[in-house]
Amino acid sequence: MATTLVFIHGLESTSQGTKGQFFRKYFPEMMIEDYAGDFAERMQKLAAILAGKDNLILVGSSYGGLMAAQFTLQNENRVNKIILLAPALNLPEFSPGAGQQLHLPVIIYHGMDDNIVDPYLVKGIAGKVFSQLEHHLVGDDHSLNTTFPSLDWKNLLEAE
Repeated sequence: MATTLVFIHGLESTSQGTKGQFFRKYFPEMMIEDYAGDFAERMQKLAAILAGKDNLILVGSSYGGLMAAQFTLQNENRVNKIILLAPALNLPEFSPGAGQQLHLPVIIYHGMDDNIVDPYLVKGIAGKVFSQLEHHLVGDDHSLNTTFPSLDWKNLLEAE
């Protein structure tokens, strides 16, 4: 069964941001939508877009990382892997149940110089929730503009 690739942009970004444009150019099959409104509205749109789709690989940037992680908490059986870029897991919208863990591959890239989302706080949260966590602290800031284009996206976006 084919894998569905999905990119979810950050709070103040759009599908036309740097990452969205990169994925549109190199992975034209990837689903890249615009999300607006509050968290509930964004999650409702994401759920509608992904309705009936399985074998998902979700890539979420910042607030989009929060969205990808929260979607996966509720739909783990439909998701193969999530790749989170400076994910805002420190916000109250990220709400795993008591002791809830995800048992699928989760890869995080987070800049050590991120002054928007605390990378060390997120690492602690992620370590409790994701049992198959691959966490990379990199010499970059919140946008990951240096790290992002140099990642091996072809391999990252392959199903496990």
